[in-house]
Amino acid sequence: MSTVTQADVAQRLRENGVRPTSQRVEVLATLAREHDDATAQELWRRIRDAGNTKLGLATVYRTLALLVDHDVIDVLTHHGSELCYRLCTDAHHHHLLCIGCHKVVEIDECELGDWVEKVAASHGFVVTDHRLEISGRCTACR
Repeated sequence: MSTVTQADVAQRLRENGVRPTSQRVEVLATLAREHDDATAQELWRRIRDAGNTKLGLATVYRTLALLVDHDVIDVLTHHGSELCYRLCTDAHHHHLLCIGCHKVVEIDECELGDWVEKVAASHGFVVTDHRLEISGRCTACR
């Protein structure tokens, strides 16, 4: 979503049951401009650098948590102790994550369904969803 508009972002929020306040739109629009992913701190700095000094870091964290809860964005865990956020496609997918440069690649193919169902059933679980993060080094970082 490199050429995202405020209207696009507001529509995506509405489609996911989130009221598009100006703060939510700004946080999501800033994230949409990211090539790979970003931490809450990185997003907050970019928003401040763009001139919005009124949006607080706590608001950015709360907004990101809300967007994750409503499946608007994905949360990734590959960046040390801080969570990373990414605006992804709506379709089921997994992620390849570079531990060097933090490049993120969405993988649309998923052949895990039968295995996940089997493993879950063997432990008495019913699967409602699954997510996979594969960490490694991209070509540029090897």
